[in-house]
Amino acid sequence: MAAADRETTVRVWDPLVRIFHWSLVASFAVAWISADEWDGLHIWAGYAAAGLIAFRLVWGLLGPRYARFGQFLRGPATVAAHLKDLVSGRERRYLGHNPAGGAMILALMLGLAALCLTGWMYTLDMFWGEEWVEEVHEALANLLLLLVVLHLAGVVLAGLKHQENLVRAMITGRKRAPAAGDEA
Repeated sequence: MAAADRETTVRVWDPLVRIFHWSLVASFAVAWISADEWDGLHIWAGYAAAGLIAFRLVWGLLGPRYARFGQFLRGPATVAAHLKDLVSGRERRYLGHNPAGGAMILALMLGLAALCLTGWMYTLDMFWGEEWVEEVHEALANLLLLLVVLHLAGVVLAGLKHQENLVRAMITGRKRAPAAGDEA
């Protein structure tokens, strides 16, 4: 990274958050692609996702500032106010996740945890062959795919509105330094 870039950017996401993020992307993609064809790969991708979520729960409590849930999880009123500001073009730039992004993280993690749980349940004798478990698992997978699309749309929208490459930020861990009015 050039010296000028280091002077105008700040570290936001630590390496473990970034590794978690891209590993979860990979495990979900592998699980999705292998769902009907490669049971062994599908199961291991699910276990990887479950392990990653367990790690992230711990890191959300013990990790550095921008990894902590308390830094980016906001109440419904704050999320709604942020979305209203977004529609009116008055939204603030957040150094970490904005309130809508925090809500999306929560939705994705809860959905993935439920997906992993139903996938695991299907391997137990107690639930083997139970159609409702498979149907719930498939419905959750489809819901998560929709959430991923919404997440990507939010990343693109926030990136355009604030003229910031958020994908690069999730690779490098660095974002543009906060300016007046930004939420650090």
